[in-house]
Amino acid sequence: MIAFYFIAILTLASALMVVLHRNPIYSALGLVNTLFLIAVSFVMLDAELIAMLQVIVYAGAIVILFLFVIMLLNVETEVRTARVSRLGTAGLVLALLLALELGVFALVREPSSGTPELPAGFGSTELLAETLFSDGMLSFELTSLLLLVAVVGAVVMARRKVES
Repeated sequence: MIAFYFIAILTLASALMVVLHRNPIYSALGLVNTLFLIAVSFVMLDAELIAMLQVIVYAGAIVILFLFVIMLLNVETEVRTARVSRLGTAGLVLALLLALELGVFALVREPSSGTPELPAGFGSTELLAETLFSDGMLSFELTSLLLLVAVVGAVVMARRKVES
């Protein structure tokens, strides 16, 4: 249980790096670290196949695609001003409310007795393939189409800058 909390804290810290860092390259590297730590959580659940796919597909392919688009668009480091906007204030208030809600939930809930039983075949290749190619097929194909459109859009935007 201590290992889970340790990994969870590291994952949250890495996710905050993704959102709060000014340099988009460092944010993308923070995303790689976050996805890797999520894969470690899958390993702790005895779902090694899903952990491996997490690293290969998300930390490998998707983040490399993000880095390619960032470098193609030549995104500069964000320049921040000292003043806080209304949107930033609203986001901070909502984040504090969420933290308060999670804290109250952690204090009020009944502790569970032991670990819950996982379904038969959890994390296996057969169950994953059956779910992916039956129930999740449309989502899988739409996600790949969305990524393709994003890359084509980034290339078109980059070419317009060069031609100008």
